[in-house]
Amino acid sequence: MKPESALAPPLRVTRWFNAEEPVTLAALRGRVVLLHAFQMLCPACVSHGLPQAVKARELFRETDLAVIGLHTVFEHHAVMNASALEVFIAEYRLTFPIGIDEPSDTGSIPLTMQAYALQGTPSLVLIDREGTVRASHFGIVDDMALGGLIGRLIGEDRNRAPADAPPHSDSTATGAGACDEDGCRT
Repeated sequence: MKPESALAPPLRVTRWFNAEEPVTLAALRGRVVLLHAFQMLCPACVSHGLPQAVKARELFRETDLAVIGLHTVFEHHAVMNASALEVFIAEYRLTFPIGIDEPSDTGSIPLTMQAYALQGTPSLVLIDREGTVRASHFGIVDDMALGGLIGRLIGEDRNRAPADAPPHSDSTATGAGACDEDGCRT
């Protein structure tokens, strides 16, 4: 997981599920945010990324950690629409807020995915209590490493000391549009 230090860009979302009103990062200040970018047809998202997001939501207090899903479609646009996502969310019993990343007028990469420079799905972004991106990772993140980093971010006081990024294994995806057990690259 690579460490970051820039203020998190706003989420560019066209529709929210599991949220009574649009979710904003500004409204979540004071909490650590786990942003999980996924596609419902991404094997690593379904087998690892989404279950990990569900587990994080279950293990940490909601007052400490906000878990947000971002359905960020860069391929198979015709079949991964809002209606299909709504069924997917119900079938997988996902209860945390999930937004649909705003499509780009100029290419296949959605706007939030572009703003966060995400490489594909699954991608995970951790944002600290002040709204700063502290870690960003494409592919599978070890549960223990993620839990440790979340715990450190939650435990930081307002005068934060840098959290060390946990070790990770590099993805083996071999190029644009390639999917393997670690994820699907843009």
